[in-house]
Amino acid sequence: MRVKDALGRFGEQVAVEQLERAGLVVLDRNWRCPEGELDIVARDGPVLVFCEVKTRSGLAFGDPAEAVGRAKAGRVRRLALRWLAAHEHAAVELRFDVVTVLRGSGGLRVRHLPGAF
Repeated sequence: MRVKDALGRFGEQVAVEQLERAGLVVLDRNWRCPEGELDIVARDGPVLVFCEVKTRSGLAFGDPAEAVGRAKAGRVRRLALRWLAAHEHAAVELRFDVVTVLRGSGGLRVRHLPGAF
């Protein structure tokens, strides 16, 4: 496994643990369809949450949250519609979150950004 892939898997596991500690129930991880992949789908009470995880080993390429621009946000929204079509989950509201995981010499820093896009 490539180092980048291993770092991404590590970050997604850290994100799942963070979301569960915050009371969210994880429904799906790494859901794939021909158009792409959703990192995490969770439920926060009546809210269905589609979560993008960005993991970095440093800040050389900027803050991990900066990697979720307009194009990425639009793609996640389109994938969310695909996920909804493939599953039977009633949700009063949808939310799009970002979890950033920064793993560097200063230790591990995790941020959950609800409604980030």
